Amino acid sequence: MKKISLLLAVPLLSACDKPMPFESAEALAENPERLEDLRLQCRADRAKLGEAQCNAVGDAQRIRFMGKGTPYTPHPVKFFHSNTEDGR
Repeated sequence: MKKISLLLAVPLLSACDKPMPFESAEALAENPERLEDLRLQCRADRAKLGEAQCNAVGDAQRIRFMGKGTPYTPHPVKFFHSNTEDGR
């Protein structure tokens, strides 16, 4: 009976493990020293730091290099030159 309860306790305890909180890409992009430290840690041991944190580090590198980008602002397209408002 003790063996059965021990076998059930191990999966239950391992299921309680919470994921590590990680720093956002925006916060890392504003702090280049911390970003460089985490980038080197991800390069050395990605599994130890966590996939989510290393993805945020990559996103922060992209934000620092390329910026936030420009928002999409569509412009109306007129296919034919005409004097009417609807283009007919």
